[in-house]
Amino acid sequence: MDFLWYILAGAGVGLAVGITGVGGGSLMTPLLLLFGFPPHIAIGTDLMYAGIAKSTGVVMHAKRGNVNWKVVTAMASGSIPASLITIWLLSQFEKPDHYQEILTSSLGLMLIITAIVILFRAKISANLNLNMSSNQSSKLIFICGLFLGIFVTLTSVGAGALGTAFMMILFPLMRAKNIVGTDLAHAVPLTLVAGVGHLFLGNIDYGLLVALLIGSIPTIYIGTRIAGHVPNHILQMVLSTALLSFGVKYLFF
Repeated sequence: MDFLWYILAGAGVGLAVGITGVGGGSLMTPLLLLFGFPPHIAIGTDLMYAGIAKSTGVVMHAKRGNVNWKVVTAMASGSIPASLITIWLLSQFEKPDHYQEILTSSLGLMLIITAIVILFRAKISANLNLNMSSNQSSKLIFICGLFLGIFVTLTSVGAGALGTAFMMILFPLMRAKNIVGTDLAHAVPLTLVAGVGHLFLGNIDYGLLVALLIGSIPTIYIGTRIAGHVPNHILQMVLSTALLSFGVKYLFF
């Protein structure tokens, strides 16, 4: 019976992701915590789930020429080493129980940031004109990659929503479809590296992972098909409010 509930959870998150474009980690990890999974299992399993579920999207965007590989490389050169170092630091703790508070506090912080970004991403991008050269933007996106590598590994949140926001601000001339494709091409290897790291830490529930994939992969496709018929701004407002509430809970309580 639990397996069925996890499939339904995957389906619900997949549908929301398909319609709104909000990263699965920001929705899935709090949901798994509500199911009673400990933070290290929820985060580790969600990272592996996200890497697998999104991988087909990278292939599609790459075939359509929507991926800026130079930006992906600059971002990943910061995020992948940062993720590996973060995994190594977690491995220095004797038990997962000893770093649970770090995970939950980081999760709360990232959920709050993600909620704010979802609500105000367009305004931030429109009003923040940094007027930088391509070389300067590449250096800054590397630093953004360092930030994402650490906190995505700790929380499974931010690879999508924050990665997109960083690129919108630093590369204002990049077309929307290229931002989406480039962000996805960066998010997949990052979440897979972080997920494999958590696998070696013993933080993956394989039965849960299979259930989430069964539920979400079909509904992500359905969500993308019906996205144009759903009031996206209202759904994003509801989701942002929920993420903000979870963020406050995990950061302060």
